[in-house]
Amino acid sequence: MGKLQVETCEIEGLKIVTPAVHGDARGYFMETYQYNDFKEIGIPQVFVQDNQSASRRGVLRGLHFQIQHPQDKLVRVIRGEVFDVAVDLRPGSATFGKWQGVLLTEENKKQFFVPKGFAHGFLVLSDYAEFCYKCSDFYHPGDEGGIRYDAEDIGVRWPIPEGMELIFSERDTKWGNLADYVEKYGR
Repeated sequence: MGKLQVETCEIEGLKIVTPAVHGDARGYFMETYQYNDFKEIGIPQVFVQDNQSASRRGVLRGLHFQIQHPQDKLVRVIRGEVFDVAVDLRPGSATFGKWQGVLLTEENKKQFFVPKGFAHGFLVLSDYAEFCYKCSDFYHPGDEGGIRYDAEDIGVRWPIPEGMELIFSERDTKWGNLADYVEKYGR
């Protein structure tokens, strides 16, 4: 029904996808995912699990990855606004340790494709946000790894408004930096 606009990013493999939105006086319609259209733009992954989370302003989730069961992810926001980040952890990559951020909102309807080999996280900028993501592998409890959101050796520039109090899960406060990742898992 509609084609996709795709923006390539400075880091190879990451893609920002904007679906065609068909609107009229009743509202709008869009295809958020159609295998053949995504395959045509270079995203042939088969997704096996859909997840959705709700968070309030200031929640920062990440930076996460699965160790033995890495996942390709296609992420989007259906309500609110988040700053979404992917960090390249692919062994041998020329952009290892580099990050890419994108603003995902219910208005811009952009989706961010994050392939295997990246850590992923996001910061909620609106009062409330609902975040959806497709995964190419199942969630495996006990297989999670992470890197601190403020790891100096990565240097993510989170757009934290003045006065915003960040909210983390306990586990997200305990991750190390990129050097710790390299020491534990190699490059």
